[in-house]
Amino acid sequence: MDKIKTIISKEWAEVFQNRMVLFSVIFMPLTFAALPLFMLYAMRSSGAGSVDVGSVPQAFLSGCAEGLSTGECFQVYFVTQFMLLFMLTPLIVPVNIAAYSVAGEKTTRSLEPLLATPITTAELLAGKNLAAVIPAVLATWLSFLIFGVGARILIANARVLSALFNPMWWVAILVVGPLLSVLSTNFSLMVSSRVNDPRVAEQLSSVIMLPLLVLFFGQIAGYVSLNANLMILLALALLAVDALMVYLAIQLFQRETILTRWK
Repeated sequence: MDKIKTIISKEWAEVFQNRMVLFSVIFMPLTFAALPLFMLYAMRSSGAGSVDVGSVPQAFLSGCAEGLSTGECFQVYFVTQFMLLFMLTPLIVPVNIAAYSVAGEKTTRSLEPLLATPITTAELLAGKNLAAVIPAVLATWLSFLIFGVGARILIANARVLSALFNPMWWVAILVVGPLLSVLSTNFSLMVSSRVNDPRVAEQLSSVIMLPLLVLFFGQIAGYVSLNANLMILLALALLAVDALMVYLAIQLFQRETILTRWK
């Protein structure tokens, strides 16, 4: 554990000097919290009355929480569309940290002495994983907490609050978010170990965000309906995929090849 803690401290001391990393950890989660809060503020009066039922997708109205008026369903529906942005934070933050973690060390010549130490590949990657996953998870939880406090201030109706913070989002934030972070981190580590330029590593690693963006736009278009069961299935699938990604990251991180290629 001491070796892993040393790796984490070393990673944080280096990567947080990068402005892009600081932006992704601090400002991006704040932006993702602000967008649904802005929607709530802009639509704060819609829950007080009724709206044209035809303007709200019937697929959502059929699953609207019991006791909510049409106007309240309308409010919950449009705010929920932006809440999936909270799932982008555990994907984006690790990309910027983990992609720089390996490829960036090549440019600074700090990786070669590290690979020459007695630390095992599993310990090295465990430290790099935690160094990227911990800030991503904390940033996600803090962002959702800010949204929760803001929503409590803006919404007086307890039924609307309960509909917004249904079990699906607790599973998404507390379980799916960390699993997405592990997936993003290991994918970025694999990419970073194969390229020499940290900027190229970041660009290639960003591909990992495409499936979630497809889900986001599919939800907005009405093709996908998120619910607690879907989130649980997604969590189970991610658990299996994460185990595979960790295994592949260890197998692909060949110390001798990396040293030879980067000299």
